[in-house]
This record gives sequence, C-alpha cells and structure tokens, in this order.
Amino acid sequence: MPGSPKQPPKGPLSGIRVLELARILAGPWAGQILADLGADVIKVERAGAGDDTRAWGPPFVPAADGSHLSAAYFHSANRGKRSIEVDFNSPEGQAVVKKLAARSDVLIENFKVGGLKKFGLDYESLAPLNPRLVYCSVTGFGQDGPAAPRAGYDLMAQGIGGLMGLTGTGDGEPMRCGVAVSDIFSGVYSAVGILAALVRRQTTGKGGYVDTALVDSTVGVLSFQALNFLVSGEIPKRIGNTHPNLVPYQVFPVADGQVIIATGNDGQFIKLCGILGEPQLAQVEAYKDNKGRLAHRTELVDRISALTSQRKRDELLEKLDNAGIPAGPINNLEQVFADPQVVHRGMKLALKSDAAKGGTIPGIRTPIMLDKMPMASDRPAPRLGEHTAEILREIE
Repeated sequence: MPGSPKQPPKGPLSGIRVLELARILAGPWAGQILADLGADVIKVERAGAGDDTRAWGPPFVPAADGSHLSAAYFHSANRGKRSIEVDFNSPEGQAVVKKLAARSDVLIENFKVGGLKKFGLDYESLAPLNPRLVYCSVTGFGQDGPAAPRAGYDLMAQGIGGLMGLTGTGDGEPMRCGVAVSDIFSGVYSAVGILAALVRRQTTGKGGYVDTALVDSTVGVLSFQALNFLVSGEIPKRIGNTHPNLVPYQVFPVADGQVIIATGNDGQFIKLCGILGEPQLAQVEAYKDNKGRLAHRTELVDRISALTSQRKRDELLEKLDNAGIPAGPINNLEQVFADPQVVHRGMKLALKSDAAKGGTIPGIRTPIMLDKMPMASDRPAPRLGEHTAEILREIE
C-alpha cells in the first residue's frame, strides 16, 4: 500500500528450515550464516542449561532488568535463531526433535561420532523419515579414520592441522591465532557444503550427508604454505609477521609505532624506495627482483626499517596509499570499529531487543553483500527456550 513502511527483502534462504543440534562455535557458526541468509534456524538446547557458551563470560550482555542475557561469546554465533529447550534423554524430547527433523530442510549437529545414534537422531535414523533432509555433522576429526572417535577443540585442531607450526617467531613458542579459526572455518565450510547439497536436491529431490571436521578445515586453509612444502619438501619455519614468498612484506617500525607494508611486485618496491628517500636501493643488483630480495631478506629489511623508523605513521601511510602500495596500520578493536571503511560497510550491528539494557545488542554481520544488501538477520540471539511454546505449536 502507498505510504506503508518499506519491508526489508527476504533473504535468499527464506523458506528453508534449519534444525541446529549444535553448540559451542563451529556448528552454531554455520547456523548463523544460514540465518543471516534468511533461513529459519531452530536451535535445540539442553533444558535448563542451553548451549555451553551461554556461561562463557564475562563479559555478559546486560539485561534491562539488571540480570544478563548470556555471555557475549554466545551472542557472537547465534544471531537470528529461535531457541527451544529439549531433554534429549527423554522419549518425549526425542520425539520432538524427530518431528522437527521431519519438517526441516537441514540439520546441523556437532556431537562426537555416533553420539546421536542412541537417541535415534543420527542420519541413518532420520533420512528415511525425511529423504530431503540435508544432514551436516561437524566433528574434530571427521566421521572415519583412526582419530574419528576423539573429541576435538579449536586449539587442538590448530596444532594438529599445522597452523600453529607456522605461526609465531622462530625463537618463540608456536602460537595459535587470536580467534578460533579452525572452528570458524569449519562453520564456513559446513555452510558451503549445506548450500551445495540444497542446490543438488533441486535436481535429485534427495538430501544428503555433509561431513566436516576441524582438522580437515585447518589443513584445508594452509593454502600456499602447504603447496610450498609439497613442492619443495622443505618444512616452513615460523617467521613472525614476514612472508615466506615476498620481501618486503611485513610489519615495520615507524617513529610513533608500527605499520604494515606489503609489496607484491618489483614496481611497488621501486616506488617504496623512492618514498623512503632512497631510490638507489631499488637499483642494487641483489634487490632488483623478488628472488634476490628473498635471498637477502635480513639485510634488506634492516635497511628499510632504518628508513621507516624516521617517519611518522600517518604521514608514511598517506604517501604509500597515494602511490598504490598496500600498507596499513595495526588496529586494536576500538580502532577497528572506528575505521571509516568498517563503519561505512556496516560491519557492526545494533540488534533491537526490549530485554537488553539500552534496547540493543551488538553484533558483527556475516561479511556477505547480495545485490548491495548486507546479509544479516535483524533478530538477536535468543534467550534460552524463548521460542519453545511457539515451535511446539508449529509441529503439533
């Protein structure tokens, strides 16, 4: 009707129902991506306790009544979902989940291998009830192999999968990434696998089984480092913030802090030397191409560091940007969310919630834009069992 408020367009997965039997991070991350894309994601939580991460605080999201709305950690991976409390150990609870599975397009779970079989909620039990169901299992090590029965956590996956062996300085201990990247990549790959199975279902009419694992996902993102090893046979060393294939490509000191300079070709290196006031440096025979710069990394980095340390950060970054040389600051999170580009792209969300102190709960959108529209649900993470009665009415 003319004059009516414009409604936001429905997401591309509108009409798809996802049943999430997952907790912690990897499985819920996949569910949140699907929710942001418009799916109706029903999160099944243990009665009285819910997802473990509801208690993983402080900090907790403050409630309007002076209590709290679960830990910030929980809210990072559960936006856009509905919550139902179910007792898996009771026949009644198992019946509820089976009814939901029979009416769902997707099921996501991250129990240990075989953990849902005793409840009759494994793929082999549910597929005959709903042949169109896309069933995704997220585990530490996958559904088969000698390590399949083991529990898996992100820190273990980063270590076993080789990521920690590449991260840190040569004279320090191996380091994990500052966020749970093995969990998060497993969630992303799970979402990709689910979407592929849904597309295939349009042709075959049948669902399928998606098997993703934290260690698989970690090995899968080793990318050029893995190929460097497989081609050369040489085990990569931990080299801090430097790059194994490019020089100069690292953190450099400036008079008031540090900057990142990331040259990717000879032309950029020539421009860099000019900006630093030493154009003749680019004409040194040993530095004329990347192969030579790699072979003389230490001496070249020392010479560039001596030059950058005389410059102020913002002045140098402006000159590098104007010359088309990739460079940037090293931001803390306060600076991240004040960055004009991050602000412009709307990465920080403020989700309306009457239950929250101040009326909103913060979030970070899924970094997908579709037809210039950000893919982010406007619904905050649910309170435990918030939609139990509503969902039970739907399946009765």
